[in-house]
Amino acid sequence: MASLKTAIVGMPNVGKSTLFNALTETQGALAANYPFATIEPNVGIVEVPDARLKVLSDINESAKTVPASLEFVDVAGLVKGASDGEGLGNKFLANIRECDAIVHVVRCFEDENVIHVDGTVDPLRDAEVINLELLFSDLAQVEKRLERVRKDKKADPVEASALEALKEALDLGNPARGVELDEEQELSVKSLGLLTRKKMIYAANVADVDLAEGNAMVEKLRGLAKEEDAGTVIVSAQVEAELCELDDEERADFLESLGVSLENSGLRALVTSAFDLLGLITYYTSGPTETRAWTIRDGWTAPKAAGVIHNDFERGFIRAETFCYDDLVEHGDEAAVKAAGLMRSEGKDYIVKDSDVMLFRFNV
Repeated sequence: MASLKTAIVGMPNVGKSTLFNALTETQGALAANYPFATIEPNVGIVEVPDARLKVLSDINESAKTVPASLEFVDVAGLVKGASDGEGLGNKFLANIRECDAIVHVVRCFEDENVIHVDGTVDPLRDAEVINLELLFSDLAQVEKRLERVRKDKKADPVEASALEALKEALDLGNPARGVELDEEQELSVKSLGLLTRKKMIYAANVADVDLAEGNAMVEKLRGLAKEEDAGTVIVSAQVEAELCELDDEERADFLESLGVSLENSGLRALVTSAFDLLGLITYYTSGPTETRAWTIRDGWTAPKAAGVIHNDFERGFIRAETFCYDDLVEHGDEAAVKAAGLMRSEGKDYIVKDSDVMLFRFNV
């Protein structure tokens, strides 16, 4: 499938660019202590942490190991009035429109050395500022499109009904993701790229001492996320930036001193949450040449999953020789899995499961 993009948004100086740099283990985004330090969106590819991949690679003594990945886009700090073009608003909102999901970074730390555009730290106010700008932008899009549809006598009634439902929610100040649309309606408004219809994770950016347990500000943000059916992850952008400078042993020691493990640290949790939020699963191909994780949407059939590797695999699909990762680990190798009768031959209707190991037979 095409590369999945996740936008990182938030107020200026909440730690977005620092977090992005840590995510991509680069210093590519200019993390400066003033608004609009990030003028062009920075794009980085991030590996999805997956312990299963190394195990598979070791079992098959693969020459190459290729993990699944997500694309993160660091969007410049949004301010009040962005939907009317304040700051560099319209341009940045257009960048978010192209993404599949949103990571909304919210400042949950006090630091007199880091300027706040509104003078004080208030996570709920800050979150609301951004959410309202996204909502106002969506409302303008929906109203503009609805006006055209109403004037067009040949307009699709399905699209009209979807737009009416979306406008009603947005007028009440509710995000578009709360509106239930059927498949046809969803398809009819897909091109609008509505910002508040996208899945969202709140990244509560805390000081290092609060990374393990969070703080009162994080709890407020969690309450908001629950209301909006969004996710929450605690991160410390500064800690993550420091981790990039350390080797594996030093990282583990540093995180242990803060009461967290590398597996559950903010950054890994954020990448994993983004993956889960988008309804993605992983299947594997594995052999002596290469072990690779392939990203697909949950519910895809075997031919569609095969198409991620190459269109010919989907077009000429015959069957998929499939077994479960856990069975491979238990029995030690593929031959033993086969001998135990756990290798299955799956056809075109098979729904691929997370952690399936697959070999596709096809003919073009």
